[in-house]
Amino acid sequence: MNYLVTGGSGFIGSHLIEQLLTEGHSVINIDNFDDFYDYRIKIKNTLDSVQHFSDFQFSEKTEDIHNLISLTRSDLYTLYYQDIRDKNGLEEVFKNHKIDLIIHLAALAGVRPSIERPLEYEEVNIRGTQNLWELCQIYNIKKFICASSSSVYGNNQKIPFSESDPVDQPISPYAATKRSGEILGHVYHHLYHIDMIHLRFFTVYGPRQRPDLAIHKFTALISEYKEIPFYGDGTTARDYTYIDDIIDGIRKSIIYLEKHSKVYEILNLGESEVITLEKMLSVIENTLGKSAIRKNLPLQPGDVQKTNADITKARTLIGYKPATNFQNGIKKFVEWFLRK
Repeated sequence: MNYLVTGGSGFIGSHLIEQLLTEGHSVINIDNFDDFYDYRIKIKNTLDSVQHFSDFQFSEKTEDIHNLISLTRSDLYTLYYQDIRDKNGLEEVFKNHKIDLIIHLAALAGVRPSIERPLEYEEVNIRGTQNLWELCQIYNIKKFICASSSSVYGNNQKIPFSESDPVDQPISPYAATKRSGEILGHVYHHLYHIDMIHLRFFTVYGPRQRPDLAIHKFTALISEYKEIPFYGDGTTARDYTYIDDIIDGIRKSIIYLEKHSKVYEILNLGESEVITLEKMLSVIENTLGKSAIRKNLPLQPGDVQKTNADITKARTLIGYKPATNFQNGIKKFVEWFLRK
C-alpha cells in the first residue's frame, strides 16, 4: 500500500512510518520542520524512522533538511519539506504519487501556546487540514485518518470520557481546532464519500516524545538537578498512553478503513489508566533514582483537570487493546532518554 503521512518526522509520525516501512509499505512523509521545537530533533526522528543510523553533520536548517531528503530517499520512502497551509505545494505531492490512504498527524500542538497564537493554530489545524481534504476529492482519495485530541472534552464532568459525550465547550484554541476538524471532516465524508476515522489521542508518551511535554521535560530537568515547574497541587490527572499502543491503534484503524466503506468514526485511543501529576512525578523520580526540585506554580489557563478515556468503542470496532502500563512505559522512556 502507498501511505501519505503528514507530520511524519514528529513523535507519533516517525514511529508510525517506522512501523509501516517495517511491514514493507511505501510511505510519503510531509513535514515542514517548523520551529515549534528544535528542527534537529525531527531530523533525528526521521533517520530513526527509516533506520538510517549514519552520523548526520548539522550545519544550517534548509541545507540540513535538503541533505536529509537526499539521504533518506528510497523506493519505499519519500520525504517532502512542505507546509500543509500551502495548497499548491501539497498538490505537487498528490500529482507525483498514487496515494491509497492518508494518515494526517501534522498540526500545531499544545494548549498553552494556542492561547498565545490562536490565529496560527486556525491556519494550520483547520485550513491546512481542509487543503488535504480538497485535494482528496480532486484526486479521488477515499481513505483518511485524522489525529484529534482528548483536549476536545474540555473539563468534561462525566468520567470516563466517551465519544458520545457533548464536546461543544472547548477551553483552548487548540481544542477548538481539533473539534472543528472532526466536524469539517464529516462534511467531506458526506459530500465526497471519504471514509474517515478521527482518533482522539490521550497524552501520548514514550521514546522521541517532544521535549516540551511534561514527562520528557521532567526527566531532563531531574537528571540535570534543575528546578521543575509544578502546576497546581498535583491532583490534575491524565490518561497517559504509551506510543506503541497508539501506533497499534492507528494500524488497526488503517486495517478497518481498508476493509470497510461508508465509514465516519471518532475513536478514543487511551490507556484507561488515570495518573495524577503527583504520581507521574514520583514514578519518574523512582525510575531515575533522583529527587525533583519543585517550583510550585498555579494552574495554567486552558489546562483541563482530568482526562480519562472510555476505550470501549475502539476495542469493539478495531480491536484496540493497550498493553503497556504506566510504570513499564516510563521505564522504557527513561532507558531511551539515558541512551540518546
